[in-house]
Amino acid sequence: MAERTFTAIFQETDEGWIVGYCEELPGAIVQEHTLAEARESMKEVIHELLEVNRDVRAQEAGSAPLVREELTVVV
Repeated sequence: MAERTFTAIFQETDEGWIVGYCEELPGAIVQEHTLAEARESMKEVIHELLEVNRDVRAQEAGSAPLVREELTVVV
């Protein structure tokens, strides 16, 4: 498995919670009591989301060949 880098944004709410989301992955959202907990939860959410997406795409492809390649985009 390859190592990848994502951008996580964290912010404290008026109620004292730390909420975070990943810019590159819609649906990767966390809410925790501390920044450290939010960071760890975000890592877990990103890992699980990518794993589920990979499994779903493989099932949808059936027996058709898949081409998986790394792309670098400068933004």
